[in-house]
Amino acid sequence: MNNEKISFIASGILQGLQEAIADVSGAQIIGMKKSIIYRVQPQQIRQQLNMSQSQFANAFGIPIRTLQGWEQGRRKIDMTTASYLRTIAKFPNEVQAALAN
Repeated sequence: MNNEKISFIASGILQGLQEAIADVSGAQIIGMKKSIIYRVQPQQIRQQLNMSQSQFANAFGIPIRTLQGWEQGRRKIDMTTASYLRTIAKFPNEVQAALAN
């Protein structure tokens, strides 16, 4: 590679790093797209509902092994599941009622 190409690549990386630092500092970055990632903690949700693993799994139609895998970090939670778990956290009675029909 020639020096011009390396310099172009390096300047792009440097610009990105400077934007990241500015963003963390709270500055408004024009043209920057942000994604907000909500981490879901199934064990915390279950404990807030004062339920055992088997009670939670049965109440919300989740296989017990899957729930255990999420809680122990052996299984990843996809976006659909994260949305479902957030819904359970906010509306547990309504979700149970919907599943009962």
